[in-house]
Amino acid sequence: MKQEIWVEKYRPEGLEDIVGQDRVIDRLQSYVKTGNLPHLLFAGPPGVGKTASAVAIARELFSDTWNMNFTELNASDERGIDVVRSKIKSFAKSSSIGGADFKIIFLDEADSLTSDAQSALRRTMESFSDNCRFILSANYSSRIIEPIQSRTTVFRFSRVPGEAVKKRLKYIAIEEEIEITDEALEALEHISNGDMRRSINALQSAASLSDKVDEKDIYQITSMARPEEIKKLFLSAINKDFIETRERLEELMIERGLSGEDIVKQLHKSVYDLDIPDKKKVELIDLIGEAEYRMIEGADGRIQIEGVLARLALEK
Repeated sequence: MKQEIWVEKYRPEGLEDIVGQDRVIDRLQSYVKTGNLPHLLFAGPPGVGKTASAVAIARELFSDTWNMNFTELNASDERGIDVVRSKIKSFAKSSSIGGADFKIIFLDEADSLTSDAQSALRRTMESFSDNCRFILSANYSSRIIEPIQSRTTVFRFSRVPGEAVKKRLKYIAIEEEIEITDEALEALEHISNGDMRRSINALQSAASLSDKVDEKDIYQITSMARPEEIKKLFLSAINKDFIETRERLEELMIERGLSGEDIVKQLHKSVYDLDIPDKKKVELIDLIGEAEYRMIEGADGRIQIEGVLARLALEK
């Protein structure tokens, strides 16, 4: 039997199925009830329900004809002005089907469009507003030009709360007849950082290893360190045992293959759990931020992280 991707299998079909975005969903449902829709801009991090919300709106507005009155384009694939002039404009011109008052164009990752393409899109939104509604999705709303933002109603999606993530994962585990421990759910919540898509993908990968998913499976397939391992890394540096600190870092990066970028993000997340004065936490965040910037610019990850830990070990 062909295996399905769980992210698609358990994709919400209606607005009421989307978890962790109650305030946004309440407002979107009010639009659906009236049968009318302004241009919308969904802003927020990946995996929080932006695409699912757009599809759910189309399903609820158009019922059986939603596929014909809805089109989805990914702006990161074609980000120039030509995609606006050809694909978007031709769909916007065409008539709606099945008695619908308008069609919907969903433009995913709209913040990837060039400035010229966004300017052309603005004009298209104005010209065909009687026949077509636009839903734009962006990770960073600041990258959308002001003329487009002023023509849309902006909805800001937050990261999915941990309890909502765990509740959805429990439901999927029951449906797929797999056993999952509470510790594994905690681990999935930790690694997902509010990204529902990432947590479901991690669960499916772990379930392929065993019918009983535990914490060890999660960290193994996601190639991430446990929070307590990162905390021990910090504590050995704080206790001035730099040799032990280097050995712990070497185990994570050399033996287990974690990247510098992954570790620096976990270091940042763990700072707040350390029992050190707030002033030192601020200084440590500054060091970690500088290290990440240097890594993005091409510096060696191991050297940068060792430098952060060495500074911590040298402090009096």
